[in-house]
Amino acid sequence: MIRIGHFSDLHYSAKNLDEADRCFGFAVDEAIRRGIDVAVLSGDATDHALEMHNPAVERLERQVSRLADHCPVLMLQGTFSHEPPGTLATFALLRGRWPIKVVQRICQIALLDDGSWSESDGWRFDAVPPARAVFTCVPTVNKANVAAAVGAADAAIAHGQELAALLAGYAPINEAARQALVPTIAVSHGTVSGCVTEHGVPMAGFDHEFTTGSLFSAGVQAFLLGHIHRHQRWEDNGRLVAYAGSIGRFHHGEIGDKGFLLWDVGASLARCELVPTPARRTVDLVFEGVPDLAQIEAAVQAQAIEGAHVRVRWTVADEDRHQVDREAIRRALGGAADIQLEGRVVPIVRSRAAGISKSASLADKVRAWCQVAGVKDAPLLDCLTELACSDPSVIAARVLAAPEIAQDAGSAQEERVPSAPAASDAEVALELF
Repeated sequence: MIRIGHFSDLHYSAKNLDEADRCFGFAVDEAIRRGIDVAVLSGDATDHALEMHNPAVERLERQVSRLADHCPVLMLQGTFSHEPPGTLATFALLRGRWPIKVVQRICQIALLDDGSWSESDGWRFDAVPPARAVFTCVPTVNKANVAAAVGAADAAIAHGQELAALLAGYAPINEAARQALVPTIAVSHGTVSGCVTEHGVPMAGFDHEFTTGSLFSAGVQAFLLGHIHRHQRWEDNGRLVAYAGSIGRFHHGEIGDKGFLLWDVGASLARCELVPTPARRTVDLVFEGVPDLAQIEAAVQAQAIEGAHVRVRWTVADEDRHQVDREAIRRALGGAADIQLEGRVVPIVRSRAAGISKSASLADKVRAWCQVAGVKDAPLLDCLTELACSDPSVIAARVLAAPEIAQDAGSAQEERVPSAPAASDAEVALELF
């Protein structure tokens, strides 16, 4: 039986430094206290390319060195956008009581009884080495290489198919290790089809690296995964596949606890436990309309916002955008550690009648427009007929003479003059043309 501390998605950077270092520092302390035999970092230790003088580099190296003073350490290459190739190379140069093994290619690695690492010459061992445990390592694979081989159109699906064939190829050597009572562990970084993100979104599709079937086909007792920031697991006949999730909460809206996994793995046994870290609390306040200060103040009392990272979102019409008092919102959330204000303004949009350009006649265009605008079409069509049949000067003279006729005729004129709505519709028609 071997005890493994599984850490993943640390995302060290200047922006994440406080959160990442606080949570990872706690995890290192707790893992050492619980007596881990080996530490595994399954990718994305950094958030992006970092210069050596960046304080995040020194803090990360310090924490990894603490692990290396307690037990052997294995670090896997993660997503290239987070860990550009070569980023982890310097960690292998750090000196501790135990060695740090950086894995940047597909291979198998044996943890020997003296705590040293032995790497296979090819993609796997030809025979089971005398070891305390055998690790099958599949770091992030460059999809560009796959695209160059099979073509860009087929690269996404071919990527998953090739990885499935690779994992199945490890089954014989892992089964032999199982028969020799050597624990078998796999470490990789990628997306499992059907897994759920930290925001609760299922990852469905055919372009993901793994399926649960392909992972179990490797024949290992425990499969340690990185990349998805939410802890989740799958089990099959005592074999276990699990994401550790991110070490901290780096974005708003993330659900579930953050932490690291404590694994106990034997030749025919695997179990893991999520050990939560003191990740920051996030609170989202969402408003359909202008933010209500009374509701915000009530939320401050109900949710104990003191020290939390708060995001306020609202959606308002363009004419109401100036009613949002950002400073008042900040004052109401004065106890929060961080405040993000995100407003969405809905612009005024004038709707057009769908298909109006395809109408055969002007009368049909008017009818289509009236249907969208909610206007009666009969008075407008009457005006359209008069415009088509009468001389413009006659129509103009009648319009100019209408006030004098109304004054002379008195109340009798009220019976003959069209009602106000008809006049209004006529004005709309003139405006239309």
